[in-house]
Amino acid sequence: MKTLWKALCAAAMIGVSILPARAEEKTINLGTMSWEDLTPITGITKKVLEDAGYTVKVTEFSEWGIAYAALAKGDIQALASQTDYVAQDYWDKNKNRLEKISPVSHGLYQGVAVPKYVPIDSLEQLNENADKFGGKIIGIEPGSGLMRDTSNAVKDYGLKLQLVEGSTAAMTAALKSAYDRKEWIAVTIWEPSWMVQKYEVKYLKDPKGVFPPPQSYYWIGQKGFSAENPHAREVMASIYVPIADITAINGAVNEGKTMDQAVQDWIGAHADLIKRWENIKKS
Repeated sequence: MKTLWKALCAAAMIGVSILPARAEEKTINLGTMSWEDLTPITGITKKVLEDAGYTVKVTEFSEWGIAYAALAKGDIQALASQTDYVAQDYWDKNKNRLEKISPVSHGLYQGVAVPKYVPIDSLEQLNENADKFGGKIIGIEPGSGLMRDTSNAVKDYGLKLQLVEGSTAAMTAALKSAYDRKEWIAVTIWEPSWMVQKYEVKYLKDPKGVFPPPQSYYWIGQKGFSAENPHAREVMASIYVPIADITAINGAVNEGKTMDQAVQDWIGAHADLIKRWENIKKS
């Protein structure tokens, strides 16, 4: 009986010892917003994780609230997000059930910009030139963090210009039309964006500090992700994509490539870097 008991205990110990390795084999469920800054980050991370032996599934979301709810609930395991300003409300609401895994990029900036040929440099100069801008600041989708901040800027600076709600596509078309004609236009814009790469624009100075400073992107996960997936966490923590590279990837998409093609081209051009990221042995 003692021999049988020892054998059973030994078998149990072996089973326990291999559990962490088995946990590392499971599928990683990532979430992403279908936006031009987050899609490249997610695509690159997916590729590196797959090369490290993981099966990766990606779920796209259209709103932060839905994405954060899915993460907190466990429908996805990790999500790339800015937590300090753009998605701060959602992070604060859910952070007791979440954890920061690692930073993955830095440099997101949002504000009001004009073409460089427009001879003003500050938000404070908009009112005295309101007529030249048609009395409008061309905005994007209502409800976005950028539109919220711009609305605050209109109030704080006492601007007489109307913030026009619309879409990113409509703002882009308006910028192109004005730029081609060398007309005055003020738009809500951000970096990384292919528009900043294609058109020579400048952000208007914000002496009152209404718009937040450059922001970081983090991989965030459901609480316990790093402890349950230590190797996957180490792989993800090795990945860092400069903001200029995200801008370049989006520039390639604007020129006709699919996002998958642009991401694969970036990966191919950075093979040595990817190899270093993947050079993490399982413990």
